[in-house]
Amino acid sequence: MAERLSQLLGHSVDSKNLPLRHVRFASDLQSCQFSIGGRRYRCQLADYTIAVDDAADDDVTGVRSLGRVRRSRNAGPETSIRFVNRRNQPVKLLWVNGNGNRVAYGEIPAGQTREQHTYAGHVWLVMSEAEEPLAVFEATEQFGNAVVDVESRLKIETATERRPWRSRRREQATQSPDGRWRAELRDGNVWLTSLADGQATQLSDDGRPDDSYVPPLYWSPDSRYVALMQVRRATPRQIHLIESSPSDQLQPRLHTLDYNKPGDPIDAPRPRLFDVETKQAVSVDERLFDTPWSCSDLRWWADGQRLTFLYNQRGHQVLRVISVDPPTGNAVPLIDEQSKTFIDYAGKLFVDYLEDSDEILWMSERDGWNHLYLFDAATGQMKHQITRGEWVVRRVERVDVARRCLWFYAGGVDPDQDPYYLHYCRVNFDGSGMCILTPGHGSHEVEESPDGRFLIDRYSRVDMPLVTELRSASDGALICVLERGDSSRLEATGWRAPTPFVAPGRDGSTPIFGVLFFPQSYDPAKKYPVIEQIYAGPQGSFVPKRFAPYYNEQALAELGFVVVQIDGMGTSQRSKAFHDVCWQNLGDSGFPDRIAWMQAAAKQHPELDLSRVGIFGGSAGGQSTVRALTAHPDFYHVGCADCGCHDNRMDKVWWNELWMGWPVGPHFAEQSNITNAHKLEGKLLLIVGELDRNVDPASTMQVVDALIKADKDFDLLVMPGAGHGAAGSAYGTRRQMDFFVRHLLHREPRWATP
Repeated sequence: MAERLSQLLGHSVDSKNLPLRHVRFASDLQSCQFSIGGRRYRCQLADYTIAVDDAADDDVTGVRSLGRVRRSRNAGPETSIRFVNRRNQPVKLLWVNGNGNRVAYGEIPAGQTREQHTYAGHVWLVMSEAEEPLAVFEATEQFGNAVVDVESRLKIETATERRPWRSRRREQATQSPDGRWRAELRDGNVWLTSLADGQATQLSDDGRPDDSYVPPLYWSPDSRYVALMQVRRATPRQIHLIESSPSDQLQPRLHTLDYNKPGDPIDAPRPRLFDVETKQAVSVDERLFDTPWSCSDLRWWADGQRLTFLYNQRGHQVLRVISVDPPTGNAVPLIDEQSKTFIDYAGKLFVDYLEDSDEILWMSERDGWNHLYLFDAATGQMKHQITRGEWVVRRVERVDVARRCLWFYAGGVDPDQDPYYLHYCRVNFDGSGMCILTPGHGSHEVEESPDGRFLIDRYSRVDMPLVTELRSASDGALICVLERGDSSRLEATGWRAPTPFVAPGRDGSTPIFGVLFFPQSYDPAKKYPVIEQIYAGPQGSFVPKRFAPYYNEQALAELGFVVVQIDGMGTSQRSKAFHDVCWQNLGDSGFPDRIAWMQAAAKQHPELDLSRVGIFGGSAGGQSTVRALTAHPDFYHVGCADCGCHDNRMDKVWWNELWMGWPVGPHFAEQSNITNAHKLEGKLLLIVGELDRNVDPASTMQVVDALIKADKDFDLLVMPGAGHGAAGSAYGTRRQMDFFVRHLLHREPRWATP
């Protein structure tokens, strides 16, 4: 191989240090692909013939093609995606960051390719010049090949549109299984047509523009019944954004968009059922689903005796699989999940309908931890709790119905490791045979061999480079170490890895995990101000767990700070009790845990100067930043708040009702930064993009109004044309750095200019 590469590249290649990246073997093991210097090659393993692999451009490999835009996950290991533009026009490339903000990465000309550095878990959006969404890809740990061609076109769904019962088509017809009937929608009502003589019968007459029947239509296996959804439409709230400085005209431009907020009326879907023999509607008892946030997963079971659907009650304290008896319309709950706080349907919902065995796989936190259960789909009786213990199932990867086992990622399954580290596991449906397949100390991501016999296990920690191992997929037995990363040359330059630190939280016992970023010029004899980068959104956990040679926080640390990142109570991926701290309590933001953690860190690292503490964050992190200076000004002294959802009544309905509940109660106002603006102490910089479509920018401006009325000093940066996450721009980043240098280091920043 080294000899062949030397001939190809024109210079000597060391056989012990082959410059191969993103190696992938063909399924027949006769060849492999790899990258060198941004080009893809194929090597025939019989004789090690190597050639440029132009065919590699034709397939989408090594990336996940997504059906909708979503924010990037926590960054995994470094990787690359080769974007291939097969269209006859340029396409735009945008990174969707962790806050959902779209960051432009330029254009790819027609017929051209680009290899883009990224991280596993990062999401990339490809758009046309007319800003039509074409494709969304998520990076994996493998080298990715992402192809966009003339067929590429994506339906972008917003959070409020993400309902399984919606359809792109206004009308849809479907033929019965026995071939005798066609059911269809006409002007919002249901019609039945005999395929024998063409005679049509109107089955419903109550469909109206504001309460219409919607596709798809579902036939029972015996062709006796047809089911679908009827949706009562609510008039959406609209918000108005002013683009002050359009690039194509002098005068400002008004943008209006639908944007429901907590407490607003929302669409109400309900299942409807029609009897083909009688040509009549079957009245379905609605008492079990009378306040829907959503009704989805409408399906017939093979025996035709049950119609089931998934009901998520508004307020998110009830989640049910409901079974309807077709002849009577009687509805009963098969699975009835209830919580006194919230059910995290957005992050911890997994349901798999096993029709062959008449069972349902279900995810639940009912025992205080996120686990998997097996239910009888006919009776609703729980057959097994599949997983159990003081650890959590993070996501299910694969279900093997024939072997009655499944594979999943778990957190905290090894009590001697960080509970946020991901481990790959397998277990049988009856709970037996539980096996941790990736025992190494770190956070894991696996790739299965095509025949399912082996795993490539890649794992790392923030302070340990990537280790790649080959393991047995049956029991996790180590076959060999494929590669062990070495950061010694990086460390020789003065580079420092983030420092993990654990300390008890507010209760004196629950471990709180975080990291510290020290400057490369760190001197333990000096004192360093501390800056917390905060994001306390309950939808996840946010402290980095995997190795990377660079994190954005390091740039701020190099100015003479110690930057910290902490996951306090109220964030996800721990116990239900840990998560529940956020319930109707987003203003808490885990501050008692964060403060205790920093105080403990300062005892171990006395060079941390807690008399000078800063904080910054965007979106929910912007909300928390202002909260820090109003509720905890004795500890936090300087803050930069970007695009904050400063009053949860002003933000998008789905995110805020999930954590703050419904209907809107007095706790919304009690925790509002607008209500509490008069308590502000310290130095505050507010940043907002005038075209933020994620968080209504009026939320920031209402804080501004309240601060002015309270006669408080503060700084404000409004960025024309910018969207969500404006502080992440080069200018916004520089302004934040300046602010911290001025008010924590107490000197004027000096910036070299070309």
